Amino acid sequence: MTNLYDFSVLNNVGEIIPLLNYQNKVLLIVNTASACGFTPQYAGIEELYKKYQDQGFEVLAFPCNQFGKQEQGDDNEIKDFCDLNFNISFDLFAKIEVNGENADPLYNYLTDQAKGILGSKTIKWNFTKFLINREGKVIKRFGSIDKPEKIENHVKELLSY
Repeated sequence: MTNLYDFSVLNNVGEIIPLLNYQNKVLLIVNTASACGFTPQYAGIEELYKKYQDQGFEVLAFPCNQFGKQEQGDDNEIKDFCDLNFNISFDLFAKIEVNGENADPLYNYLTDQAKGILGSKTIKWNFTKFLINREGKVIKRFGSIDKPEKIENHVKELLSY
């Protein structure tokens, strides 16, 4: 796979979704967890999504249980948690792995395109975020501590093109 749009992913109800569906959109792709100290970022991500979705901004959330076992529920339980606590309206996908030999191919691609600190491919924790421009190019990787408010100016800039 040589382009983001070559990938397909499984959504939280078991449907295969081609990322080609998101062509010409600015994307924020994030690995999430329900029982993490960063879980409150769901609220800020939802706010960012609501503010810019009409301009072509999409959020793709991928639950992951690889960090402190902080996402133990199944896809239905995760969706219920997100609906009850954050009323998210952005796209939620099936639970995946983001590191290791069972890492989802999309995440292998993302971490190849935007390395972490000291050139590391490894995702360090929940709520690592990747910002993608309208052409499908990975522009920037943000760590768990980077709150959605910090990302907003980057989103606005990409939406202006």
